Amino acid sequence: MNPAAADSSAILQAVRWNADGLVPAIAQDARTGQVLMLAWMNAEALLATLRDGLGTYWSRSRQGLWRKGETSGHYQRLVELRLDCDGDTILLRVAQEGPACHTGEQTCFFLGQPGAGGWQHQAPPAGNILQSLQATLHARRSADPGQSYVAQLLHSGQDRILKKVGEEAAEFLIACKNREAAPIVAEAADLLFHLMIALEEQELHIDAVLGELARREGLSGLTEKAARKATPVA
Repeated sequence: MNPAAADSSAILQAVRWNADGLVPAIAQDARTGQVLMLAWMNAEALLATLRDGLGTYWSRSRQGLWRKGETSGHYQRLVELRLDCDGDTILLRVAQEGPACHTGEQTCFFLGQPGAGGWQHQAPPAGNILQSLQATLHARRSADPGQSYVAQLLHSGQDRILKKVGEEAAEFLIACKNREAAPIVAEAADLLFHLMIALEEQELHIDAVLGELARREGLSGLTEKAARKATPVA
């Protein structure tokens, strides 16, 4: 048996397939942590995902393989594959291109809070606190400036917002110079909060910043800085 075949055999043997030879596979946005969808894999789908680096699943209704995005163009590019502690669930951390759900929603989990009227359409749960905060900041655009600090800043304009960013940056620096953990954390939170308000004023999302950090991951800081200097300014 060649090494590649041996590796494939070990990978497949570690999975606890159900009676139909399937295992549930959860797709998660690697950048935001947001849960995107649940599908099923058989051995062929798992190996195809590993081989091609694209989320590939088994359709129980069509009884065949299907590659996420093959008709919509909303591919899932594999970042990392994980197997849970019992071996009976697979987690795909992916770079999702476009919406994950066939309905056009960003995630398949957009129904929540069941009540008298049944399941309610809701904004999908934030993948992390930064996404949740950004959504709150965006909602404050239409709030009463007399009742909301964020609305007050957004209505005051760019100069006021940038002044606050500068003030918070200075306070963070002073906290670092004093080397006291609690004030450093608090001032870092204040600075990040005001940076996100500045992004909101520019109609930019924190995901754009996280995406840029993801792009730089694994890249030498010196190489990245040199590349920026070498890029001519238009």
